[in-house]
Amino acid sequence: MPRIELARNGAIALDLIEGRMPMMGIRLFLPALVRLFLPALLLLLAPVTYAAAQAADAPATAGQLANGRCEKLAGMEIPNAVITSAKSFATGTYTAAEANGGSEIAKYANLLPGFCRVLAKATPSADSNIVIEIWLPLAGWNGKLQGTGNGGFAGSYDIPELAAYMAKGYAAAATDTGHTGSPIDASWALGHPEKVVDFGRRSIHEMTRVAKLVIAQFYASAASHSYFIACSDGGREALMEAERYPDDYDGILAGDPANNWTSLLTSAITDTQALMATPASFIPLKKIATIAHAVLKQCDALDGVTDGILNDPRQCRFDPATIECKNGEDTDQCLTAAQVAALNTIYGGVKDERGRTIFPGYLPGAEEGPGGWGLWITGPAPGHSLMEAFGNGYYSDMVYEKADWDLKTFSVEAGLRLARQKTSSVLDSNDADLKPFYSRGGKLIIYHGWDDPAIPALSSVNYYQSVVDTLGQATTDSFARLYMVPGMQHCEGGPGPDTFGQSPMWKPDPHYNARTALELWVEKGTAPAAIIATKQVAGAQEAGSTPTAPVMTRPLCPFPQAAKYKGAGDTNAAENFVCAAEKK
Repeated sequence: MPRIELARNGAIALDLIEGRMPMMGIRLFLPALVRLFLPALLLLLAPVTYAAAQAADAPATAGQLANGRCEKLAGMEIPNAVITSAKSFATGTYTAAEANGGSEIAKYANLLPGFCRVLAKATPSADSNIVIEIWLPLAGWNGKLQGTGNGGFAGSYDIPELAAYMAKGYAAAATDTGHTGSPIDASWALGHPEKVVDFGRRSIHEMTRVAKLVIAQFYASAASHSYFIACSDGGREALMEAERYPDDYDGILAGDPANNWTSLLTSAITDTQALMATPASFIPLKKIATIAHAVLKQCDALDGVTDGILNDPRQCRFDPATIECKNGEDTDQCLTAAQVAALNTIYGGVKDERGRTIFPGYLPGAEEGPGGWGLWITGPAPGHSLMEAFGNGYYSDMVYEKADWDLKTFSVEAGLRLARQKTSSVLDSNDADLKPFYSRGGKLIIYHGWDDPAIPALSSVNYYQSVVDTLGQATTDSFARLYMVPGMQHCEGGPGPDTFGQSPMWKPDPHYNARTALELWVEKGTAPAAIIATKQVAGAQEAGSTPTAPVMTRPLCPFPQAAKYKGAGDTNAAENFVCAAEKK
């Protein structure tokens, strides 16, 4: 089992089971879908690429390589930015040694079509060092820019994701957001407020600005359309673009967004405090299973299908007291009074001193599984969860600016007030007034897993509702959609279908692919309806193989609709469900 060291004052160690990591959705390692399908995609595209090199595109490709069009980009003059490298690669000549993607791309680097790789550095402030990478197809460019995002505290980006988009014809761009390091380490922020600004709101805009200039120079034509797709912190970045820089992108796909950053990481601290309130408060992994089984026993059948998935966890009124230990016992099949109190805090969310909810808690149904609470909320031991690492890193390095800050001293009133004063304007992307983005014709799709154990699903529900309250339902419907995903954990994984186009490798059919549906909405005006989500057999693929038949499909419905079972037929087949409004 690999051990990840969190480099924050003496290092917190998290033992994480191999295979659990790809499902984390925060780019600690490469996303599972990219790793799974990119080799197959490149194998599929390779014959097309080679054929194109011998057909209509061949003269242009050869010309670009011959006259050094790519290398000439190094001489571009860009305000507050510089091109540090521009190098072209003929089809099949790119190697893993060229990438920071390492061994992950070594297996299929020789399958990549010819492209121009550009590295740039943007410096909007004296303390800025925003690394940007852009991949430009030498042949077959589809005229579009695809921006990609980050996870956690960023500090890196995915070469395979750039490769996948470029292989499909996009000019693709990525950034480290202004610093280098682990996505679960915020020590870079200590004493560097401008780097926090870069991470929070400036870097994706700088990436986009530079990429558009490079594209126009290289192709002698501006991109016809620009898209941004990302999840987790990348979802926060996506909404930041829509809110602060509405001219950057025509279409945005924002997944499980951490857009209420200050409140979310306040929740991380209060949940950790609750689990460490007394030695008896911590909930060990074996009891997580007990909680999950009790939730399913009470609520699984509420949606008419007993399948281990809560279609809408808001309907589940689970009371932790129902599994409280009796007569002073303490076994894995029950919770102590202290553990019940901790669980109520996790479900209940962040409260102010009057008991009013400031930020929603986690919904029942997300507790178990390799990407569940044992990874994100409770951890293998007290104070060793991912959310503790994020909350502690945020408050110690960005808010209090004290590397030795002790979360036990935290109070919601004082802490959240200071956090909002110092960082909300650069980290939070929860402004519901999206009128500028709407007015220029932008389209927005948000999705969120109901079983997300990292970012409470109600955060996205509340944000969407605030947009409706601000702009009205009719206006919101004309440019924005929210899809809640039953059974999906953070960005992917969980018991429910979790694949619907978040990855560039998924089938392009807009009925199954949110990314394709977004492009169709932007370019043709066809608004998306239900999107079919698919669940594959875990671990069933070998690199380069054909995807197996899905084990489950289920329609994702535009919120507030939800998928309802028709009452007959295979409950694992999407055609036996219909989108309908939830009963109030």
